[in-house]
Amino acid sequence: MEEIDVPSHFLCPISMQLMRDPVTVSTGITYDRASIETWLFSCKHNTCPVTKQVLSDTDPTPNHTLRRLIQSWCIINASHGVERIPTPKQPLDKSQIIKLLNEAKKFPQTQLKCLRRLRSVANGSERNKTCLEATGAVDFLISLVKKNCNSSETRDEALKVLYHLEPSETALKKLLVNDGESEFAIIESLMHALKSESYESRAHAIMLLKSIFKVADPAQLIAVKTEFFMEVVHVLQDKISPQASKAALKILVELCPWGRNRIKAVEAGATSVLIELLLDTPEKRACELILIVLDQLCGCAAGRAELLKHGAGLAMVSKKILRVSHVASDRAMRILSSISRFSATSRVLQEMLQVGVVSKLCLVLQVDCSAKTKERSREILSLHSRVWKGASCIPSNVLSSYPSH
Repeated sequence: MEEIDVPSHFLCPISMQLMRDPVTVSTGITYDRASIETWLFSCKHNTCPVTKQVLSDTDPTPNHTLRRLIQSWCIINASHGVERIPTPKQPLDKSQIIKLLNEAKKFPQTQLKCLRRLRSVANGSERNKTCLEATGAVDFLISLVKKNCNSSETRDEALKVLYHLEPSETALKKLLVNDGESEFAIIESLMHALKSESYESRAHAIMLLKSIFKVADPAQLIAVKTEFFMEVVHVLQDKISPQASKAALKILVELCPWGRNRIKAVEAGATSVLIELLLDTPEKRACELILIVLDQLCGCAAGRAELLKHGAGLAMVSKKILRVSHVASDRAMRILSSISRFSATSRVLQEMLQVGVVSKLCLVLQVDCSAKTKERSREILSLHSRVWKGASCIPSNVLSSYPSH
């Protein structure tokens, strides 16, 4: 487009771009609809960007006069390469969504069609998502997900809509508090969805569960059953998608510190599955999450026993030290510290020598890394100095200053 001066009152105060759909907020300032909705709904602000005043109404009014002026200016300047602004679509209002929800509730045979329309609405904009939540769509969708209540096709579509809707923390907390069937009906229903044959539905369910556990209270976190941990472990085993695996790992991070959850996770087979994942997971954040969970599990005897039972357990943990990130190194060192303090039989100490753990501990003392990582390495070497000091894997320059117990 040819260089041309655009009248300043045609520009959005947020983006400084030509407004395509000008709307006026309650403070009297006009913005482009896309920009102000991003400010209000994506960025979660409740103020006018220009005046900083709290908005009495977050539903802006279309500025038809300004839009017609902008369209006229575009037509006049068409020879300079300015394209005409198309007439914007009328934004969705709550009455339309309520009508759609009522139809789905009243006529079960139309539910799939209504759900697909709701998904399209959710994908439309952040404003649409807020509007859907305000009309009670989340409660309706959860009711369709409840196990044994609907066909798998209806449940899977409801899960898909919920995933795209991304319910707020407020909505999720309300669901946990107001669930009428039982205290954990929502969690149990989503756990049932984890058993679906559809990988997509399982991915949507695990990501919704991640959001729910983030806002759940301690009593709900403590009461989670071993069966649930088994389903989470199956998601990790099946490698449904990187996003689903990360969601499953974050759920374990959230749950394991509470009550007997570490033992439940170990009983569900989490330790060996996490070690297998560590073998072929190159992505930094995934490695960190795996090591965080393994560190939590090694806080109990059963978790340490399972890690030592796995042929690659010690080797894989020590391999990640200095190779991924400070977070990963710190967690790996914590795991080795737990093993060396509470599970260090003569067989374990020999294995630590054979698979390179002791060599890695010595390396940590010689390179630039965090003070905490060095301190833990020195503590472990000092703890078993009588066994390891004469080992051939310890470099001569380290031997003279080898930590003594």
